[in-house]
Amino acid sequence: MSLLPEIKKILYVTDLGKHTRPVFRFALSLARRYEAALLMLHVVEPLGPTGKFYMDIYLNEDAAKHFHEEGKREVLVKMKERLRLFCNEEVGACEMGTPPVTEILVSSGEPSEEILRLADKHGVDCIVIGKSTHALFGGKMMGSTARRVSRHSRVPVMLVPNK
Repeated sequence: MSLLPEIKKILYVTDLGKHTRPVFRFALSLARRYEAALLMLHVVEPLGPTGKFYMDIYLNEDAAKHFHEEGKREVLVKMKERLRLFCNEEVGACEMGTPPVTEILVSSGEPSEEILRLADKHGVDCIVIGKSTHALFGGKMMGSTARRVSRHSRVPVMLVPNK
């Protein structure tokens, strides 16, 4: 029995923001080093209260529900394609050959909850996420999604500076 933990499956989480590339490159490097599968995940946040309010004003309940479900489906499909293109572009730029990305996941919901749910569902060994920071009273505060994921995860979380 080995005392060292095995890393066979990594969950890379992205919002596809402007500082995404260094975090993805770190996840790629980690996957290559451990010969691990790499799953990419983007979580689309649900429609906020303002959007729901306007839908309720202008549409009846059935039309609003249909519009919301159809719109969500289209967004998920488009985001999956954006992730695929991003992955291919980055792997080509890094001259890494075939990417170790085995699955591209797009989900809808509260980001930290979805990340933790999908990490459990897919049995990942670690999560790689960008550590965005926000200025707060002259200091820095870790982004809320990264903070929640690192606090509640059952597997190691690698917080990668993304600036």
